[in-house]
Amino acid sequence: MSTQRIGLVGSGSWAERTHAPALAAHPGVIFTGVWGRRPEAAAALAAAHGVPAHSGDEGFAALLEASDALAFALPPDVQAPLATRAAEAGRHLLLDKPVATDVATARALAEAATSAGVASVVFTTMRFAPASATWLADLAGRDDWITGRAEWFGGLYGSDADPSPESPWRREKGGLWDVGPHALSVLLAVLGDIDAITAVRGAPDLTHLILRHTSGTTSSAALTLSAPKAAAGVTVTFRGAEGVASLPEAHDSSVTSFTAAIDALLEAVATKTPHPCDVRFGARLTELLAEAEAQLAAAGE
Repeated sequence: MSTQRIGLVGSGSWAERTHAPALAAHPGVIFTGVWGRRPEAAAALAAAHGVPAHSGDEGFAALLEASDALAFALPPDVQAPLATRAAEAGRHLLLDKPVATDVATARALAEAATSAGVASVVFTTMRFAPASATWLADLAGRDDWITGRAEWFGGLYGSDADPSPESPWRREKGGLWDVGPHALSVLLAVLGDIDAITAVRGAPDLTHLILRHTSGTTSSAALTLSAPKAAAGVTVTFRGAEGVASLPEAHDSSVTSFTAAIDALLEAVATKTPHPCDVRFGARLTELLAEAEAQLAAAGE
């Protein structure tokens, strides 16, 4: 598998904790630099890993020129136009979720990547964390499921949450858009695509989804970023003829999970075989989440 030159687009806390360490340590990657909207943050993160720092339009162009692929750690609606530009320049894409919060924008990004023939991977943690990825792959090989349920109760904005850096897009879009991609990604992995979705809002920022899959199976999800600390946590269960399968407890770090996503991108580049979690998958997640959001808005929720 050939070495790929990969640049990092984003210089926030997620990029600092996860993306940059994984890129710097990966034996199949030449880490080409960091681009950030805040020059001082990009400079600090780049200096920590001994790579060039970039900002502004000229800086983005320079990182593109130096790279075969770009990894993104940006808010979705900042990520999408830059990723589209990268795809049009023939660069492979390692994207954060959601790829965009607007359906037309997500589809345009997917079309740009497809037309350019570039490889792409969308990083939804549990599709790449070794323990959960192995579990999901095993379950996907069975066809006896009758239902599934995914609960993502994040405590980022709970009343007793620990202080955390402000993330305007997460505060605006809530759990539906931040943890919704995770929930949908695991349900889709086992039960297949979705042809009907119903959304209901509960407590502030608690969204319930009822889903019908093209197989005829149904599933559900509960999503929030505002759970009290004592109520926070993630559970995933599937029920079928052989009983109940529950998400195993795992302690994979975000760096380990992102390293697996890098591996997946490198394999897609080498084999020219699209990954199941490519940008078209990312656009599908945006379509589903946008439909749920539209239902909530129509109901005044």
